[in-house]
Order: sequence, then C-alpha cells, then structure tokens
Amino acid sequence: MAKRYYDLTVAGCKRSLPILNLSHSLAIAGFVMLGDVELCESCARELAKKVPAEAEIIMTAETKGIPLAAELARQIGMPYYITARKSVKAYMEDPIWVEDESITTMGKQRLYLMRSDIDRIAGRKVLLLDDVISTGGSMTALSNLAEKAGAHVIGQAAVLAEGDAAKRTDIIFLEALPLFEAE
Repeated sequence: MAKRYYDLTVAGCKRSLPILNLSHSLAIAGFVMLGDVELCESCARELAKKVPAEAEIIMTAETKGIPLAAELARQIGMPYYITARKSVKAYMEDPIWVEDESITTMGKQRLYLMRSDIDRIAGRKVLLLDDVISTGGSMTALSNLAEKAGAHVIGQAAVLAEGDAAKRTDIIFLEALPLFEAE
C-alpha cells in the first residue's frame, strides 16, 4: 500500500493517485484509467476539443490507452481506432513491429500492427494517443510504427504530460503531472 498520494483534478474528475517508486531516486503518481468510466468519458470529452480536425484515425498502444481511444473515437465520430499490440496473436497476419522503451515498463518491449490495421492506416492522418506522456519513449515507438505502416502522424495526445513533457509544445494534453523523489 502506498504511503504517499498526489491529488489530481483532470477534466473535472478528482483522483488521489498513489506515489510509487520506480527506482531508488524516482517515483511517479500511478495514473490508471482502466475501469474508470467517468474518467475516460470526461477526459475524452476534453481531448475531443483539442483533436486536430484533419485527424482520420486514432492509434494507441496496448493496454491503458485502449478505453480512452475507444471513447475519444466514439465522441468525435470515428468508426474505428487502431491498437498496437504488445505481442503477436494467432489472428495477426503479416505483423510489423518496432521496439518500445517506457519508464513504466521494465526493459524493452515490442509494439505490433497486423496487416488489416496497416491497410487501415496507410496513407491516412493519424493521431497518436496515450494516457500519459513522460519521456516520450512510447510515443516515439508508436510514431515509428505508424510511419512504418505508411501513415502520416499529425499529432500526439495524452491525458497527462509528466515531468519535463509538460514543457513540450508539440503535444496535446489536459494536465501536467509532476515526478517525485523516491522514498
């Protein structure tokens, strides 16, 4: 059980986030949207106001971005969104992949797209979406994967920008989230 918490208000929703050590010096506030319908709906509603009008499809990475992508796509009238998977499934024909490194995932992982998703985004204007942008590693991997599939990335969006990411002017986000010293 966490000993410290960070109180966050985003899109009108108040949440108390546990502060979790990632290393001996770095801690983060654990922001998890999975299962939080009110938070997903509210954040998607606010992000919808900021989505570039030319966006044709949303692309996210498995897992935490999925409910947000589904709700944002629904709210802006997109009939489909793309999910980059973290492993190859039996139904995934001719997958392509890139490597991903994130501060919340131990070690490197891969992100995969199957042929039907590649065909769906090739030549289209794609908005990349995640719950949190921190170091930008996951967004870089998503961008590389989208471009490998022939898509044109027109923006990167998240609910929160963590640490130095909040200083970036090239991303869309709703609130800043600080980093913490580990205890």
